[in-house]
Amino acid sequence: MALPTHPEHRPDDRPGERLAALASLLADETRAAFCLALLDGRAWTAGELARYARVAPSTASEHLGKLVAGGLLTEERQGRHRYVRLADPRAAHLVEDLAAHTAPPRASPYTLRAASASAAMARGRTCYDHLAGRLGLAVTDAMTVRGLLRQDTGFALTDLGVEWFGEQGIGLDRTGRRPLVRPCLDWTERRPHLAGAAGAALCRHVLDTGWCVRIGSGRAVKVTPRGERALYEGLGIEPRILR
Repeated sequence: MALPTHPEHRPDDRPGERLAALASLLADETRAAFCLALLDGRAWTAGELARYARVAPSTASEHLGKLVAGGLLTEERQGRHRYVRLADPRAAHLVEDLAAHTAPPRASPYTLRAASASAAMARGRTCYDHLAGRLGLAVTDAMTVRGLLRQDTGFALTDLGVEWFGEQGIGLDRTGRRPLVRPCLDWTERRPHLAGAAGAALCRHVLDTGWCVRIGSGRAVKVTPRGERALYEGLGIEPRILR
């Protein structure tokens, strides 16, 4: 007679195998490039990603199929177009955290255009749905100094911080499973910036109000003169830090 299988030792319970399968999705340079591009939080077509990664459309389609099947991306179709985006904030945080742990690239010759794009990304960008780069760090540091955010016992929004969001007219979604705040390791600054529901709400606000605008079609953003005034008045951030 066969012995019963203990629930903790079911044949299909293979955490190591599942982790290896997830890691293999990002072990390919093209698939990793797709995921990094999608950190802008928007949906891209398969053709746009193919051109971005400089691969054939058929190759892009094959890689996207694996990323969707593996749960890192989600897709939707509109007519002849296939749009993909990162599946959820957890997928975005995974990609960003892994990018932050990679060694910085060795110095290499830059074209003026490449150098400008790199500087813009380091100055300010979106990390899926929140602010990153020096802009994201400046906001995070200013909130901490003013007692709106605690970092000494992990990231936590204080009561004063909740009031500040209300005063700015920024609604906070506290009903979902997503944490209100969480740290996200910044891959250019190598320090944590504000993420979570509060980070996403703040990012939407600065873009909707025109405090920040996107640069081109990528992730880079820049602070407008209106945004410089608002961030100085609301958080005491000196404009020169944001330039």
